[in-house]
Amino acid sequence: MRVSDHVCASCDLAYASLDVAAAVAGIRSVPDAVTSRVTALPEPALRRRPEPGVWSVLEYAAHVRDVYATFLVRLHRARTEDHPTLDPMFGDLRARRLRYNDLPVDAVLHELALAAGGFCDEVADTADDEWERAVRRLPGEDRTALWLVRHAMHEGAHHVNDIERVAELVTRR
Repeated sequence: MRVSDHVCASCDLAYASLDVAAAVAGIRSVPDAVTSRVTALPEPALRRRPEPGVWSVLEYAAHVRDVYATFLVRLHRARTEDHPTLDPMFGDLRARRLRYNDLPVDAVLHELALAAGGFCDEVADTADDEWERAVRRLPGEDRTALWLVRHAMHEGAHHVNDIERVAELVTRR
C-alpha cells in the first residue's frame, strides 16, 4: 500500500478519499470542536488524567495546538526545501516540559485557533505543483506535502475523539 492510500484502522478515514478542500474544512472545524468540549467541563476535570500515561483534556488541547503549529512549519519546509527531514513532535516531552496541564485554558484555545488558521493559510499558499514535494518523516519514511495536510486533518479529528473519551472518563468519577 502506498502512503497516500493509508486507511486508519480505528476511524476508517481513507487518505486517498480526502482532497485538500475537505482536509482544510476538517482542520478549520477542530478549534470549535475542541473549545465546545473543553468549555463544557469544570476546571478540575480539564486537568485530571484518567490514569497514568493518559493525557488530560487540557493536555490534548495543547497538543492539538502544537500539532497545527508544527505542521505549519512542516508544510512550509516541504514547499521551500528539497526533501527535508522533519523533526518529530516529541508529544510526551512537550506535555511534560512545557507543563501543558498548568497552562491557562483560554490561552490554549486561542492559540489553537491561531495555529489551525495559520496552517490553513500555509495550505492556501501551496501551489498545485508543490503537493507532491517530498519530506522525510522518519528514517525510510517519505511523505508528500499532500500527505501532511491529510495527516494534519486526521490528527485533529482523532484528538477531538480522544478529548471526548477522556472527558467522559474524568467526569464519570
